[in-house]
Amino acid sequence: MVRTIISLPESDKRWLDEEAARQHRSMTEIVREAVAAMRRAQENPEEDFDALLAQTAGLWSAGDGLIWQQDLRKEWEANA
Repeated sequence: MVRTIISLPESDKRWLDEEAARQHRSMTEIVREAVAAMRRAQENPEEDFDALLAQTAGLWSAGDGLIWQQDLRKEWEANA
């Protein structure tokens, strides 16, 4: 593994330290994981989208989504 130095705004560094403490993990582990996730997303954008679809499939159970959408838009138009 190669070591590197990065510069972060103070607020990002503070958030990263807090997140590391909350997760009981090292800051460097979180940064490595974030870089790997970003790289995977850029190299395989359709896989990320497919995974998101798979994770959210079947969540809507309140009937026909199109009818709900149209009714909601009617409310917006009435309030405009």
